[in-house]
Amino acid sequence: MTTWRTASAAAAIASSIVAVSSALSTGGTHADTVNWEAIAQCESGGNWSADTGNGHYGGLQISLPTWDANGGEELSALPSTASPQEQVLVGQRIMAKQGPGAWPKCASCSQGARAPVGSLTHLLTVMWGQSGGCRGSSRAVDE
Repeated sequence: MTTWRTASAAAAIASSIVAVSSALSTGGTHADTVNWEAIAQCESGGNWSADTGNGHYGGLQISLPTWDANGGEELSALPSTASPQEQVLVGQRIMAKQGPGAWPKCASCSQGARAPVGSLTHLLTVMWGQSGGCRGSSRAVDE
């Protein structure tokens, strides 16, 4: 019986390693599977029009230089005046360049039940767990 459990555990670990390796080797971050609503909730309390004077704007709390560097200026002068969909579009570009480190505390908050198994959000949830940092941002997106 113990041998069967050991073999099962080894298979599960190997499967996890393959899944993580596949996700990392694609070069993509699966930004389309990130729960952007959860990140916005963590970063700005879900206020997509946030402009508090701290140099970061919108639901995802993106700095103006980062917004401009990722094509945001073509959509709106400020992230806080862009639609949530436009902010997510720029967020996806940022995620593709910087990965979840762009939202170091809040990316792990985006797990939820909506994250597909194998997605970046799911992997973050598994690797970092559900606790820590999901009550608000300690650092917003900045390049």
